[in-house]
Amino acid sequence: MKIAARIGCAFIALFAALPSLAADPVRQDLFAAGEGGYQLYRIPGVVVTAKGTILVYCEARRSGSDWGDIDLLMRRSADGGKTWSAPAPVGKRPADAQRNPAAIARKQGKDGAITMNNPVMIADKSGVVHLLYCIEYGRCFYSRSEDDGQTFGASTEITSAFEKLRGEYDWKVLATGPGHGIQLSTGRLLVPVWLSLGTEGNAHKPSRVTTVYSDDNGKTWHAGALVTAAADPVAPDASETNAVELSDGRVMLNLRHHGGTHRRAVTTSSDGAGNWSPLKVDNALPEPICFASLQRYSGGKGSSGKNLILFSNPHNPTDRKRQNLAIKLSEDDGKTWPISKVLEPGLAAYSDLAVGADGKIHCFFERGVDGKGYARLTLATFDLEWVK
Repeated sequence: MKIAARIGCAFIALFAALPSLAADPVRQDLFAAGEGGYQLYRIPGVVVTAKGTILVYCEARRSGSDWGDIDLLMRRSADGGKTWSAPAPVGKRPADAQRNPAAIARKQGKDGAITMNNPVMIADKSGVVHLLYCIEYGRCFYSRSEDDGQTFGASTEITSAFEKLRGEYDWKVLATGPGHGIQLSTGRLLVPVWLSLGTEGNAHKPSRVTTVYSDDNGKTWHAGALVTAAADPVAPDASETNAVELSDGRVMLNLRHHGGTHRRAVTTSSDGAGNWSPLKVDNALPEPICFASLQRYSGGKGSSGKNLILFSNPHNPTDRKRQNLAIKLSEDDGKTWPISKVLEPGLAAYSDLAVGADGKIHCFFERGVDGKGYARLTLATFDLEWVK
């Protein structure tokens, strides 16, 4: 009997030591190309409100062009993703909107429509949801929701916040985010922004990065210092950037760029507005020239402390193809990324991350179907255990 008891205890100890089996991600296609009168849905963003409501949003494009006829749409789930509201517009075109001269000069947007672009939301601790977006990649607007994302108030133009930068960089094109912005522990609201002279390519190059922030809960907004230099040797033509607050209160930016290293660029600041550290390449994070996402993970089942940061982008270190979307985990505030899990092995591009108070991780991403890119915007929900 004693031997049997010992064997039983040994088996119990063995199974207790084994890692638990994590459930596979739950996937939902929330926007599909060709539906609703739109050719494509692109540029996904996701936030979880203070009440636990999931908000997903995107650009709804009537043509494939960045400069075409584009609306901004949002869907909402108040039950953890079980059910969703119908797509509804957010933001509004101002009555005095005109085409961006940089787009006209580069022969972009031939359908002549006034485009809306780059929606970014911040779900703050008080329950307010902040929305920033752009018109014609040249004007920036702000709106807010005080009813958990059900409705958004009138939009206020905040383009003037960027005027102070013209003496250093005479930008003609600007774009918020995309993805989500963040609220710092100080209460500051922060959104990365990229600016361009609009003289090359599709009027999105050459480009540099800055931030826009508010210290009064969205009443006023101010542009930070330019992060990157003109023709930056580490991150030339840096553009779409994401931000995360580190455990010591510093802000880390992770930048898309066109450098030959094929690796993401990183910089930090004490306040997210200036005194950025010299850019460096993160060799653990391949860069196929694509938007990526950062998200702090705190609390929830499986959390081991305040230093956990999630990252998502197409993990493709060999070329520029947007495929093999991976979720990475850092347990040391972004210094290293030892844990990586493939979420979508096929065609996959832009992605955005959010974490709920329940510890659930949400990744909203562009997914290819049957060899066609950008066919779906899919929300995958999973636990930290699945990543690990």
